[in-house]
Amino acid sequence: MQRTPAPHTDPTWEDLVTAALLGTDRRTPGAVAPGRDAPTALLDAAAVETLRRRAGLRPARAARRPDPAPGDPRPALPPAAARRLAQLLTDRPGTVGGSRRGTAPDLMELLPQWLAAANAHGYAAPPQSLPALLDAARGRTDLRPAALTFAGERALWLARLNPDWRFALRSTPGGGAALPDLADGERVRRLWEEGLFAERVALLASIRARTPAAARELLATTWQTERAEDRLMFLDSLRTELGEADEPFLEQALADRSRNVRATAAELLSALPGSALAGRMAVRAGACVALDRLREAPSLVVEAPHECDAGMERDGVVPKAPAGRGERSWWFGQLVEAAPLATWPERLGGRTPQEIVALPVTDDWRGELHAAWCRAAVRQGDASWARALLGVPSAPEAGGPGAVSLAERARLLGTLGAAERAAWVAGFIAAHGLSEAFQLLGMCAVPWAAPLGGAVVDALNIARDAGSYPWSFSGVMGLAERCLDPAEAGRLDGLLAPPEEPEDASPGAGGYWSEAFQRLVTTLRLRAAMAAELTP
Repeated sequence: MQRTPAPHTDPTWEDLVTAALLGTDRRTPGAVAPGRDAPTALLDAAAVETLRRRAGLRPARAARRPDPAPGDPRPALPPAAARRLAQLLTDRPGTVGGSRRGTAPDLMELLPQWLAAANAHGYAAPPQSLPALLDAARGRTDLRPAALTFAGERALWLARLNPDWRFALRSTPGGGAALPDLADGERVRRLWEEGLFAERVALLASIRARTPAAARELLATTWQTERAEDRLMFLDSLRTELGEADEPFLEQALADRSRNVRATAAELLSALPGSALAGRMAVRAGACVALDRLREAPSLVVEAPHECDAGMERDGVVPKAPAGRGERSWWFGQLVEAAPLATWPERLGGRTPQEIVALPVTDDWRGELHAAWCRAAVRQGDASWARALLGVPSAPEAGGPGAVSLAERARLLGTLGAAERAAWVAGFIAAHGLSEAFQLLGMCAVPWAAPLGGAVVDALNIARDAGSYPWSFSGVMGLAERCLDPAEAGRLDGLLAPPEEPEDASPGAGGYWSEAFQRLVTTLRLRAAMAAELTP
């Protein structure tokens, strides 16, 4: 019986791709005969199929034209400032061999400061600079808030057209959607109940900034049906304008199903010194710390809790200690951190914060107690306790009697006013040099006040004259370029020449210091020019 030959079928594109990947010696699709000529035949078949695929495409309907970009009513940049922006977005700092930067300013590091100044003046971004500005913000998350503020609504218009810039939609509350008039209760309610999560967050934040009670009441209407992660984000919005009226809502949140929500509610309540939770924590912490008057000099005695009971856990105490941390000290630190600082003068004989911090603490509990007081001072924004814990900047123990780390010192400084903060850091540098000051300098307002700027320059000059290893000061030097008052440029001219190197100086130190100071002076003068260009 003669077999009927199978009907011939042209190979599909998938067949051709598979044969090309495996090789024609292992597989040949239909219409390609095995043998030496198979590779050529395969390419011919692929060419024919490519032409067929292209010819068979139906013309698509033209896409709808995008809506015109919105206008920007803000005043245009002065021409010199617009040229400067283009330079900041395109230029890169020069380098001179190895890791040395030479004397050219780092223009990209000046862009955040330029954007802040432009936003302060209320200028609109030049349309031709928006793509480069969005590209810069895409690569640097720290630029995004200022860059998007400067770019305005047009940045969101562009972001909807280019996937590379979609971060602008994610970074803008509500994805750039317009919020309803807050006086329109029906539209507000509909957006809150039906809107996207980002839109709801933006709505809640906007209402909270204007009418805190209305935001809390709106949140309460859907609280029970929200997802745990959403409840956490919404609860965090109550930090704005946090007040006593929020206490009943936060007390209810202490019984939430989510541990993170409970912890956040407890943290917010502990920031209200008059709350019931703060009172409960004051009783617990007060039972752990007592004044021992039997010793020759009064001292503090600590008796940490022996268990974390259900009440403590409900009030936000985390029962499980981190690895390497004792449970009792862990619970104790949380109790003291959450207790109102006003508890301690009353409990410890009417002493001031400075007198309390100066008291000896028995059995090596001093570090734990003072660290908890540091966290409490930051949480409660208590400047008097922050001063006591920082101590005088010239104290032999750098940072004072209560600070246990540079990070703690920096956070304590954040509770002080800008002038006091700068004066304290200037005194610290004068007494202890720059080796530990970098993190503290980051807490000071820009431009640095004259005493602080003078202390930094004097310390750099001392290190230069001593022939110190210069590259260890590159971080502070870079910070000075961005933060030193441009008016200081004139007094730095005497430091531009290479210094005489002591015998024990690091090789090449003099040349580095000369380059660094030249770059510092050039950058300060450039910042002065930038400010002048932005001035209306």
